[in-house]
Amino acid sequence: MDMSPNGLIHMLQPKTANLASLDSEELGATALTAFFNITAAWGVTAEEERTLLGSPPRSTFFKWKSERIAKLSADTLERISYVMGIYKALRILLPTQEAANAWVKKPNTAAGFGGKSALQRMSAGRVIDLADVRRYLDAERGW
Repeated sequence: MDMSPNGLIHMLQPKTANLASLDSEELGATALTAFFNITAAWGVTAEEERTLLGSPPRSTFFKWKSERIAKLSADTLERISYVMGIYKALRILLPTQEAANAWVKKPNTAAGFGGKSALQRMSAGRVIDLADVRRYLDAERGW
C-alpha cells in the first residue's frame, strides 16, 4: 500500500466499496498516517496538530501519533479529510512540493485570512476554519 500523503489521499477518496471494506481501526490508522505525514511536511508542531484534530486529550493525541491506530470520531475524520483536501489542492495549485508545503505558514492577504497564514486560520480550532481554507483553495483551482 502507498503510504505517502498522495497515495493515502487517493485511498481515502469517497469510494463506497473501498470504505466499506475498511474496519474503523484500519480507517483510523490510514487517516492518522496521512494526517501526520502531511503535518510533518508542513512543519506543524504537536500542539498545532492537536488543534487541527479537534483538541483530543494529550494522552490520546500522543497515542494516536505513536501507534497510528484508533477508532476515530466522525468529527476527527472530517477534520483529517479537510487537511487532506488542502494538501491535495496545494499540490495542484503550486509548482513545487516545497512551495505547496510552505504556503500554509505564509501570511495571506486574501479575504478571510486578514494577513494571517492558513495554519493560523486552521488553528482557531473550529471545523469551519478548515472548511474555509479548503473552499478558498478550491475556488483558486476553479472548482
